[in-house]
Amino acid sequence: MLSKNKISFINSLNHKKYRTEHGVFVAEGTKLVTDLLESDFGIESLVAHPQWYEANSLGRFRGERIEASEHEMKKITLFSTPSEVLAVVKIPEPTEFVFPEDDLVMALDTVQNPGNLGTIIRLADWFGIKQLVCSPQCADVYNPKTVQSTMGAICRVAVSYHPLEGLLEHAAKDLGLPVYGTFLEGRNIYRADLSRKGVVVMGNEGSGISSSVERFCTDKLNIPNYPEGSPTSESLNVAIAASIVCSEFRRRLF
Repeated sequence: MLSKNKISFINSLNHKKYRTEHGVFVAEGTKLVTDLLESDFGIESLVAHPQWYEANSLGRFRGERIEASEHEMKKITLFSTPSEVLAVVKIPEPTEFVFPEDDLVMALDTVQNPGNLGTIIRLADWFGIKQLVCSPQCADVYNPKTVQSTMGAICRVAVSYHPLEGLLEHAAKDLGLPVYGTFLEGRNIYRADLSRKGVVVMGNEGSGISSSVERFCTDKLNIPNYPEGSPTSESLNVAIAASIVCSEFRRRLF
């Protein structure tokens, strides 16, 4: 049975303050919860329809199992139509960030929309980018909207938070890695030289890459519109831009 206290606790996890205080976040839906069950994330409890438990193997899960009716699930869901299952998941301890020797890292400079962040994590997963670094001003990766937008990619892409300036300076000056950023005045990405390794920086939804981060970008790229130079929309959504950039980097490897 889903108690009033449990309902109140789960609803409180919509707020970062309580996620941080309790060290947990929520995830909804069979696909996402199944991915989490098969990952290294620790799951404290599951809330689900009785039929869901009957239809799904829980493997090594030893946490709390709570049965709930559809009416009860409506009290804890973020969605207009509640999912059959919701998980309360432990937030992993932060680990030290280390640049990979021969691959891309994506860095996000003040990407504040949770949906954009989740979509970019999903893109990184699709294109085989295993590490994503966020500036402290980015949306919270454990925001329920972010988690849902990853569609399970949160299980496979390591997301960490660091001031970008120091990391990018270390990448460019100490490791000799190219640091790519997207700018209106940048070089056409389809004509630019692109490395299989380095850092790709994507900027804020409204203001792009900040000046403090821009000075560490060694290679400025631009996604041209078509026909190039014709009147068009002011800019691309950051998640759409990220998909184009990642696709072009990976295309060079084929």
